[in-house]
Amino acid sequence: MTEQTQTVQDELQDLLGADDLVPQPTMDGLPTFWVPAGRIREALQYLKCRAPKPYRMLYDLTAIDERERRVRKDQPSSEFTVVYHLLSLERNEDVRLKVPLRAGQSSVPTITDLWPAADWYERETWDMFGVTFAGHPRLRRILMPPWWQGHPLRKDHPARATEMPPFEMSEERQWEWQEMMRFDPGQWGLKEQEGEFESMFINIGPHHPGTHGLLRIILQLRGQEIVDAVCDIGYHHRGAEKMGERQSWHTYIPYTDRVDYLGGVLNNFPYVLAVEKLAGIDVPDRAKVIRILLAELFRIISHLVFYGTLAQDLGQMSPVFYMFNDRERAFDIVEAITGARMHPGWFRIGGVAQDLPAGWDSLVREFLRYLPRKLKEYDRMVLGNRTFKRRTQGIGAISVEEAIEWGATGPMLRAAGLEWDFRKKRPYGGYEQFSFDIPTGTRGDSYDRAIVHIEEMRQSLRIIEQCLENMPAGPYKANHPLATPPPKERTMQDIETLITHFLGVSWGPVIPAGEAAVGVEGSKGNNTYYLISDGGTMSYRTRIRTPSFPHIQMLPMMCRRLQVPDLIAILGSIDYVLADVDR
Repeated sequence: MTEQTQTVQDELQDLLGADDLVPQPTMDGLPTFWVPAGRIREALQYLKCRAPKPYRMLYDLTAIDERERRVRKDQPSSEFTVVYHLLSLERNEDVRLKVPLRAGQSSVPTITDLWPAADWYERETWDMFGVTFAGHPRLRRILMPPWWQGHPLRKDHPARATEMPPFEMSEERQWEWQEMMRFDPGQWGLKEQEGEFESMFINIGPHHPGTHGLLRIILQLRGQEIVDAVCDIGYHHRGAEKMGERQSWHTYIPYTDRVDYLGGVLNNFPYVLAVEKLAGIDVPDRAKVIRILLAELFRIISHLVFYGTLAQDLGQMSPVFYMFNDRERAFDIVEAITGARMHPGWFRIGGVAQDLPAGWDSLVREFLRYLPRKLKEYDRMVLGNRTFKRRTQGIGAISVEEAIEWGATGPMLRAAGLEWDFRKKRPYGGYEQFSFDIPTGTRGDSYDRAIVHIEEMRQSLRIIEQCLENMPAGPYKANHPLATPPPKERTMQDIETLITHFLGVSWGPVIPAGEAAVGVEGSKGNNTYYLISDGGTMSYRTRIRTPSFPHIQMLPMMCRRLQVPDLIAILGSIDYVLADVDR
């Protein structure tokens, strides 16, 4: 037991007693405890409000359907499990609390009064698993449409359309479903008239250039002023977590690229790290540096999209064309190394797909000479533009305390003034070997969020330069039996090794039973994969914690008392991807 685990366990035992606290060892070493449903609020309230150096951030909240799971050593019996993941920035520590729900038990108390971020997480858990949260003000569908039958992440829910009857859309059903989509202000606690003032409700989206995809925002207006907003998400939901539970450990890697589809291998990174932790695989040094090289290239690629589209949202047309041209230059390097551009799916369990090609260094060196002077040019063109400043400074400002309450991470949190970056605070994958700075803002407004993104590109260039100058020799993949694809040295020597290799390629590795969560600093914030293995060739539970989900949930709080054009500036500055919201 680590000192961290012992400390928080002692605190919780003093509060709950030994009978109501059951520790669980996990492969990620994260302190994990089982707490009865009747005492979970008490435990969470203590950890957030009364514990020394409290766990102030609700990092994630999800559930597990345990009914088909075979390996559950040292765990209380349950049909469903609710999982709370808390983060203490002061301790730089996490804690995971689990609530067992046995047969006939399907409810836990809401914590929306403790964390505002719990609203969407609890709605998602009910939507996907059918677990109810007593006292939740609006427990309704969030990712699935209101007419959906069943709870998709339950093990007995179909995973493919071929397992369902043929879809039919009668005219009667069409009108019924359209009526279900009609917005009723009363259902959201909004009043159409207060005194002599009558509110107007308008839709922004789901088809609107300012929403950068299918996002519907219902605004309550009093004249030009935004009184409140309701976000309607789920239009991009494709069942990414469900797919993770029917693909082999290896074949799921390309699916991760499609979550934050601007982040490329930054999506592969937390997934393969979590699988490697479950399998006990040590990655060679060369593979680590190659991964970091590609990850920082994709951070720049994603930030260039953010920079250009934010300027475009606010009326500047030229910057987006210049920055997309720079993005294509970066894609040329990605293509030369991986063979693909936006979605290379190139990381592997144990390393990367192949070694660096001849000439990769000259391409990277040329990019390092080219981009810094272009960023200086864009600073004058965009950041120095008076209209851009007037549209963004003081707009959508959040404090550090508000950012933590809502689960904000990445540039959103750093723009508010807190220097917090997984690459520095919890170095993973070799980042402890690199020198770089963490840009922060002071006001947490839309302008500061732009500043932080732009300075992060410069720091990524520093990291890429260090990769270029210090690329180690050695293998690009671990020589481990569970690495995928498996090593081929003895493949053609005898039938036994040929069969082993064939099974490793076709079925993929058999990962030991256990669970692990690994988070990385994605381009938009902290991205975590929480994986549970039941000792098979597929994940039993794949949970994807994305940064865009809590960030979009903050939107109503950020835009109240502002005007509609300010909403567009805020949306552009958040830097979200809707597939990252909906998964």
